[in-house]
Amino acid sequence: MEREGNVKDRMIETLKRRGPDDDGFYQSENALLVHTRLAVIDPENGAQPMIYKSADRELALVYNGELYNTAEIRSELEALGYKFKTNLDTEAVLLSYACWGEECVRKFNGIFAFAVWDERRKRMFAARDRIGVKPFFYTIKNGVLYFASEIKGLLCCNGVEAVLSEKGICEIMLLGPSRSCGCGVLEGIEELCAAECACFDEYGLRKRSYWDLAERADEECTESFEETKAHVKELVYDSIMRQTVSDVELCTFLSGGLDSSIISAVTNESFKRQGKRLHTFSVEYRDNQKYFKAGKFQPNSDDEYIKAMAEHLGSVHHRVVIDTPELVDALYTAVEARDLPGMADVDSSLLLFCKRVREFSTVALSGECADEIFGGYPWFRDKEIRMTDGFPWSQSTAYRVSLMRDELADEAKAQEYVYSRYLDTIGKVKEEGLSSLEKRMREMTRLNMEWFMQTLLDRKDRMSMYWGLEVRVPFCDYRIAEYLYRVPWEYKDYKGREKGLLREAASGLLPEKVLWRKKSPYPKTHNPSYERAVRERLEEEINQTNAPVLDILKKEEIEKLMYDGQRVQWYGQLMNDPQIMAYILQINHWLKTYKVRIR
Repeated sequence: MEREGNVKDRMIETLKRRGPDDDGFYQSENALLVHTRLAVIDPENGAQPMIYKSADRELALVYNGELYNTAEIRSELEALGYKFKTNLDTEAVLLSYACWGEECVRKFNGIFAFAVWDERRKRMFAARDRIGVKPFFYTIKNGVLYFASEIKGLLCCNGVEAVLSEKGICEIMLLGPSRSCGCGVLEGIEELCAAECACFDEYGLRKRSYWDLAERADEECTESFEETKAHVKELVYDSIMRQTVSDVELCTFLSGGLDSSIISAVTNESFKRQGKRLHTFSVEYRDNQKYFKAGKFQPNSDDEYIKAMAEHLGSVHHRVVIDTPELVDALYTAVEARDLPGMADVDSSLLLFCKRVREFSTVALSGECADEIFGGYPWFRDKEIRMTDGFPWSQSTAYRVSLMRDELADEAKAQEYVYSRYLDTIGKVKEEGLSSLEKRMREMTRLNMEWFMQTLLDRKDRMSMYWGLEVRVPFCDYRIAEYLYRVPWEYKDYKGREKGLLREAASGLLPEKVLWRKKSPYPKTHNPSYERAVRERLEEEINQTNAPVLDILKKEEIEKLMYDGQRVQWYGQLMNDPQIMAYILQINHWLKTYKVRIR
């Protein structure tokens, strides 16, 4: 019991940042469930683990996330005779499992990861939401299943070590900052994939998928463009409105782009009806206007569009300005939030931004995932890139291999490793009845949703939850993804514009200049002081006697990157030379801080 008590205390302490408001545990002969809570709905109640008891059952639930159809589920359960003691979605999840068992997950619309222990059957059921917004990591040691919302929650358990095998090195160097579905990078650590559930008992762990993006793909889309536009508007409005429900302060991120502007506008309408004023937040960088240069991927800066939207909404707008020194320092904290090397300053800037937002709010709405679902990225529309075999945002395998030590680098095997993951993903698309263009666009949607989007969702969850901020993503409603998967590409590409369908659906909601603004990526610093600072930090690290990153990478190749520049797109337009240097810094910090043993 002493050992189990220590595990409990360590896990609570380790995951306290995700749930700073409360903690609790459930313990029986065969199970120990631990929970830290971020209170969003009904803060006075809802202690977890939550217990359900009947004449012949005892169920214990730990749950992270939000259900957006709680009211419908509650009504259905009450009609079946179930009694509710709280207003919480947590209780709706628990009673749903009590009523429908494993099939309860098909009832849920939300973002979640949960586990239910059935004391009588000595059996655990776990599940993750359809899109994969909330995380669920696990490992099995000596017949014991350990699981947690973050990898660090596993590493504090007895016998769980941070070991990096050849496969883990391939994940970091050939696919990073993405990672294969279900892969936790460290040896023995895995993750439930999006829309996956699992049972664990004396017979071991059994996993299955309970939903697929193409669940309704065989249903022919017969709607006209006008009908489709109306359908999209209805789905998007409904998703946003469901996600504005909160008993604590709620705000929106506002970049001046299409997606965050739609979310802010719909939320603002709801707030006005309640007599409240919406608070909106944007991120900027010190001296960015001074150094900004328009380019193919970023044709204009965000400032004028943010100002136009804030004035249109009448919101209380907050500008979060980040300077180079804090951006570089936060590269290390971002690794500790993600438990892995990540998207360099794309991560660290969001981490700093969320810290400031959390000073005002506990819940925020953000525009992630519209580009993957509606086809907004450049590689959807550039015919040459879109027809190129491989991940469209990462054609840099040969360069990645060139950085690696000779004993770890085999370009042929590396290309095969990456290409096999690509083929596995596009192989899920059924060809029957599709034109070559429609088939390719569905392949592109899968590639983006299962890889690029998952990386952004990881980033969003870890950087925000590090500060106890819940960021909701209305475009991740599975109904939107499921419906848009079947919509013809010519509709999505209406008027030859990225996300033309979504723009039309939002007509009248936004100022015209914002509605038809050309897509611009997540803002990053253009200040040359950032690249200089990262180079100086990296130079200092690799000149130390035992820099752990040099067990994986060649010092001379890192120096070429630092002093000559390689002009490589590591991860789409988000990661170029400065970010590659920062990524190497993050790998080094991760290896050192997590005491990773390379096998």
